[in-house]
Amino acid sequence: MTAPVAAPSRQAWKAQTRIELLLTARRGESILLTFLIPVVLLAFFAKVDVLPTGDGDPIDFLFPGVLALAIMSTALVSVAIATGFERQMGVLKRLGSTPLTRRQLLGAKTAAVVAIEVVQVAVLAIEGYLLGFRFSGPALGLALVAAVLATIGFAGIGLLMAGTLPALTTLAAANGLYLLLLLVSGMVFPLDKLPEPMESISKLLPSTALAQVFHGALGPTGSVPGSALVVLTVWAVVAPLAAARWFRWE
Repeated sequence: MTAPVAAPSRQAWKAQTRIELLLTARRGESILLTFLIPVVLLAFFAKVDVLPTGDGDPIDFLFPGVLALAIMSTALVSVAIATGFERQMGVLKRLGSTPLTRRQLLGAKTAAVVAIEVVQVAVLAIEGYLLGFRFSGPALGLALVAAVLATIGFAGIGLLMAGTLPALTTLAAANGLYLLLLLVSGMVFPLDKLPEPMESISKLLPSTALAQVFHGALGPTGSVPGSALVVLTVWAVVAPLAAARWFRWE
C-alpha cells in the first residue's frame, strides 16, 4: 500500500531538484559566488605570497581551505539568498499549495547543491593541479564524508535563515556570516594565528571543522582530527532538523 504513495513522492522530489538546478544556472550572481570567487581567490593567493601560510608552497595550504570555502558558499550563502527571495516573492507559498512537502523542498534544494558542488570541486581540482597542488593524502574518503556532512549542515543553516528571516535580512546575514567564517575558520588564515579564545570557539563551527578535515585528508599525512568529524556530524543533524521545524512558506 505504501509503494503508490512513495513513487509520486520521489517524482515530486526529482522534479523540484531539476527546477532548482535550472534556476541556479540562470542566476548570474550565484554563478559568480559559486565558481568565480573561489577560483580567483585560489589563483591570486597561490601566486601572491601575502598570507601567513607557513614555509611551504602556499597552494598546499590554500587549496583545501578554498575547497571548503567553495562548499560553504554553495550550500549556505547561495541557498539562503535564493530561497529567501523566493519566499518573499510568494514562490514558496505557491509551492506550499502543491503536493510538494516541506521536507521534499528542503531535500530538493540540498540535492541540487550537491550536484553543483560536484562540478565546482572538479573545476577547483583542475585549477589546484595546474597551480602545483598534488593529491598525496591517503584519506580522500574522509574528505568526501566531511563534504557530505558539511553540505547538509550548511544547507540546513541557509534554509533556516531563509525560512525565518525577511529576504533582505537574509541577504545581509548570509553575506556577513560568509565573510566572518572565511576569516576565522582556517580557510585562508591558519587557525594558530587567531587569539586562543577565538581559536577554541572557531573549532565548534562547521566551516572550521570542514577546513580541518580537508587540510588533514588532502595533505601528505592523512591525519584528520576526530573532533572535526564529530562537529560536522552534529551540525548535519541539528541544522536540517531546525530548518524543517521552523521553516515557513511565507
